[in-house]
Amino acid sequence: MGIINRVEHGLAKAVHGAFAKAFKSEVQPVEIASAIRRAMDDRAALLGHGRAMVPNLYTIELSQTDYERLGDYEDDLSDDLVAAAQEHADSQGYQPGGPLEVQLVEGEGLETGVFRVRPATAKQAGREPAASAGAAPRPHTSNGTAIDEAPVHRPTPRSNPSARPWLDIGGDRYPLLGSLTTIGRDETADIVIDDPGVSRRHSEIRVTTDGPHLVTSIRDLNSTNGTFVNGERISAQRLQDGDRLTIGRTSATFRAGRR
Repeated sequence: MGIINRVEHGLAKAVHGAFAKAFKSEVQPVEIASAIRRAMDDRAALLGHGRAMVPNLYTIELSQTDYERLGDYEDDLSDDLVAAAQEHADSQGYQPGGPLEVQLVEGEGLETGVFRVRPATAKQAGREPAASAGAAPRPHTSNGTAIDEAPVHRPTPRSNPSARPWLDIGGDRYPLLGSLTTIGRDETADIVIDDPGVSRRHSEIRVTTDGPHLVTSIRDLNSTNGTFVNGERISAQRLQDGDRLTIGRTSATFRAGRR
């Protein structure tokens, strides 16, 4: 049974090398890569003959704190983000409007852990881009989800990724880096499970804070076959370390992370 984690596998090039060095920042580089992927999908324009054009320039606006933390690795991060964007474009058959380029800049009015992605198109990298149609700046939470201009939500604190909760699926580790992780068979899910018993959007796992502690809960998204925790069908339930999840025919073990 093939299990594809869009964070760890689909964006594998974006989490190696310089990305690992910068993981102490509030904005996780892998989340920037995911947000670029979503911006690319949102702005794909059909050209005909099954081809779609997408923006090729992605300006990432960061808070002062995040920019200072990631700035030391800007060149390497930009290269890895471009590689991740190119991988996604190739997998979807997209045609970028020019050479792919990712720029990290310091934005205004952003809290730590919140960033904006500005997609644009320019035929030559390095030229002043023309804004893509409908490409108003879109704030993202720390898990890369587009949010309204107001309010801007604060991210779930996570100074150390190794302390984050994760799922063990078939012996593979799937970290729950964002505040919300969707599981399902659809390619837009954060964790994609190739299992006919899994609904397209089957369930979601939410990580919140209770003082200094992380609280993790799972919610069924009206799936056909249900979501089970320790053998009991649930609609929503708080998770404890070692809980056994069953989604379709797939089993997973929840791990709370280092305390």
